[in-house]
Amino acid sequence: MPAKIYIALPLMAEFENLSDLMQAILAQDYDNFEVHICVNQPDSWWEDPEKRKICEDNQKSLEFLRTYSKDRVHLIDKSSKGKGWDSKKLGVGWARKIIMDEVAARANKEDIILTLDGDTQIRPHYFTSIVETIHRFPKAVAISVPYYHPLCGDEETDRQLLRYELYMRYYSLNMWRVNNPYNFTALGSAIAVPVWAYHRVRGLTPHKSGEDFYFLLKLRKFGDIINWSPEKVYPAGRYSDRVFFGTGPAMIKGRNGDWSSYPFYNHLLFDEVGESFKAFSDLFEQAVDFPMKSFLHHLFKDENWFKSLRKNNPNRSGFIKACTDKVDALRILQYLKSCQKERNESDVENLVSFLQSFYSNELAIQNLTNLDFNESPVSDLNLLRDFLAHKEEKYQRNVWK
Repeated sequence: MPAKIYIALPLMAEFENLSDLMQAILAQDYDNFEVHICVNQPDSWWEDPEKRKICEDNQKSLEFLRTYSKDRVHLIDKSSKGKGWDSKKLGVGWARKIIMDEVAARANKEDIILTLDGDTQIRPHYFTSIVETIHRFPKAVAISVPYYHPLCGDEETDRQLLRYELYMRYYSLNMWRVNNPYNFTALGSAIAVPVWAYHRVRGLTPHKSGEDFYFLLKLRKFGDIINWSPEKVYPAGRYSDRVFFGTGPAMIKGRNGDWSSYPFYNHLLFDEVGESFKAFSDLFEQAVDFPMKSFLHHLFKDENWFKSLRKNNPNRSGFIKACTDKVDALRILQYLKSCQKERNESDVENLVSFLQSFYSNELAIQNLTNLDFNESPVSDLNLLRDFLAHKEEKYQRNVWK
């Protein structure tokens, strides 16, 4: 039997996008799927005048979705009065978990859970591409699906969106460049996971935001994550404060002139990460120096944190895997932030330095001397975004071709 796709879709205040999304889902050329939707918000919002519009929008979504066949569309109502989240369990993380746990309890192990968001666009061959990709790599534990944010035509919005996506592409390219295993980009609208793998990692751990990152982090420690699929997802770029991390909050902060949470780290710092991971092999036999050494000593509050890993992993490959699991994507990000504080470099300087160091012969980036995120034409920023996206895609295709 072909794998069945279970779409896991958390919704909050998405009524205006819902009709287009459902049309895109029902237009898929792969017909073996169900849609599982959790319409959600805290129950207390019904009594909050500033939040009541979200509650009312959610009710419109529920009414609209009930017009679909229950065999195709399954609803979880965490929005109606008395059914919303309490103060302890709330947010998109819990919505995704409830959906994915429900699906995993009834699906076959070879079926696929596919996460989407309410503002995401997909093309008709998307589901087919997911099934075919997982079929080609049956031991992989997930797909981190390639993405691309469409522009909306509003200059200010597009400028903030491109600044954020440039940051994401830059970070990913540097992780690929130093051959780091945590080279995935976490987007809640762009994850596919076989049910067997979901069970093996004991499901998704809920967070108010960032659950997609921590979920992929857990999966990556268990197995390989595919970074390539012939079809992309197209998330909307919009201002949104419904989550704490991601595109919407970044754009809001950026509009206010604050990109401090999304810096372009000097590319030499990524080299230090790469050198540190290479040192794990030598660390199996003896204490060695490597760029992240003092940082990890301070972070783990133990100068000999690796000794227990040696004891529990008597062979080199197991020890390297244990070090890689311990010094994970979160630790890498913490290291980059720690080092960046000591440097007096602008984001533009670091981006241009990276491009000149690795792509100096490319015509597309030879006119960047006056690059300015606030002043450069949006068309120029878009060309640069497309250039980085193309380079990232080459890495992805070379590994998962």
